[in-house]
Amino acid sequence: MTLHYVTHGQGTPVLALHGWTPDHRLMTGCLEPLFADLPGYRRLYPDLPGMGQSPAVGINSSDGILAAVQTFIDDQLGDQPFLLIGESYGGYLARAIARARPQQVTGLAMICPIGTIVDNADRHVPEHVVLRSEPGVRESLGPDEDFTELAVVETASVLEAYRRDVAPGLMLADITALERILKKRELSVDPEAGPPYERPTLLICGRQDAVVGFEDQYALLPHYPRATFAVLDVAGHNLQIEQPELFGGLVREWLRRVAEES
Repeated sequence: MTLHYVTHGQGTPVLALHGWTPDHRLMTGCLEPLFADLPGYRRLYPDLPGMGQSPAVGINSSDGILAAVQTFIDDQLGDQPFLLIGESYGGYLARAIARARPQQVTGLAMICPIGTIVDNADRHVPEHVVLRSEPGVRESLGPDEDFTELAVVETASVLEAYRRDVAPGLMLADITALERILKKRELSVDPEAGPPYERPTLLICGRQDAVVGFEDQYALLPHYPRATFAVLDVAGHNLQIEQPELFGGLVREWLRRVAEES
């Protein structure tokens, strides 16, 4: 399986994995502005199978997606140490990669990751609410735009970021393939099986995230003794565009912690 990807910069590799259905632009949109004045990092942004421009031929489960990402790592990085960032479903995969490669993954960051409960119906999540809004934003939406389904912050700047970073990937997703994979969404090996991951870790959740919530992630903390755990208010499942300043500060601090131990 060959994954489509984009890469920027030179130096220490940073692998960034997007969530379920969007593509790599979800990650480039929130991370590239941070790395603009942080030289010395090579950022790799793949499209996961069935999403973006990566096919999902022969893949029928999350195990298959994980195997494709592991092959991508072998092809692009070999045994080179790297930092790992995962958003939502990508955070679930990132935890599995850190379990499999604890010495190679020198730092782990998770943005609104799936927590201890994979099945959507069983998660502990709050009701969807809108806490900030601007006049005219809803009226400006096209008939097929689903921005309001997840938005906690309905402002022109957040809508612009959503249209730039999230919506384009949604339009490219192979829905047939994703429905097939969804039937075996849970990995066969628990990402937290085995010894704790003892490298610098960042776990950011949205207090109003109605997709994965924040309660099921708290139970992950014993496995990540070096984790900063932040639950951001006025933030849903797209917290990276709803609270960009807090998000950026937390990611930069995590990068500093990783660099201090490299």
